[in-house]
Amino acid sequence: MIQSEINVNLSDREFEQFRDLLFRITGISLADSKKPLVAGRLHKRLRHHTLNSYADYFKLLSHRHDELQIAVDLLTTNETHFFREPRHFDFLRTKIVPQHDGLRAFRVWSAASSTGQEAYSLAMLLADALGERPWEVFGSDISTRVLERAAAGHYDMGLSHEIPQSYLLNYCLKGVGGQAGTFAMDAKLKRRVTFKQINLNERLPEVGVFDVIFLRNVLIYFQPETKRAVVTRLLEKLRPGGWFIVGHSESLNGIASGLHTEGASVYRKPE
Repeated sequence: MIQSEINVNLSDREFEQFRDLLFRITGISLADSKKPLVAGRLHKRLRHHTLNSYADYFKLLSHRHDELQIAVDLLTTNETHFFREPRHFDFLRTKIVPQHDGLRAFRVWSAASSTGQEAYSLAMLLADALGERPWEVFGSDISTRVLERAAAGHYDMGLSHEIPQSYLLNYCLKGVGGQAGTFAMDAKLKRRVTFKQINLNERLPEVGVFDVIFLRNVLIYFQPETKRAVVTRLLEKLRPGGWFIVGHSESLNGIASGLHTEGASVYRKPE
């Protein structure tokens, strides 16, 4: 029986096994420096299953799909914020949205939505800019754990400072009683936002086409060949004349051809 406080080291060979597994499933390439992260995040699963080594846990993953999903959830990076890299939201509000003809729904995809802050940031902006006109936000992630939190749209009040005051007043509800210290997205806003589990490293499901795709702070975790494959798949879901936005530290140079550069990490698909 495993002790309540196990002290198991993750060997280099075991780390390589988990690194290769994550790469095969998600395309994410973990640096050597991520070995402590892998050990730390999987440690509690060893305790949960009363296992004595990371090798035993790796064997468990081969015949437990539910546990494999948990491991992927734990090992994928999920850091996000409301209105992160605000210049992109300013560009969307001042440059992209005004060009929309209003004849059809304006659709935006948050392709690595994590716990939902980016998707709801987009939704608040579109609600303010387009009002009752047709628009929708689609959020996806490989992690079911973070998507459950995103769908709930319920956050700690400490995150509210990231949201402009007018948006906070118009689209968020302050928790009271047992929900004190939290806030939630307004139900009317949430109806315009949907979430779905999608692995960007695989063939994409039928999700329609989009006017704007946000794929920010994701490509940095991929090898060049994976970057090209992921971007190619996503561009197939972008309308002619649509906009593709990556993180400020990322670039599509050498990854995708034929796109017009429209600003810092902002690209446009030809008409």
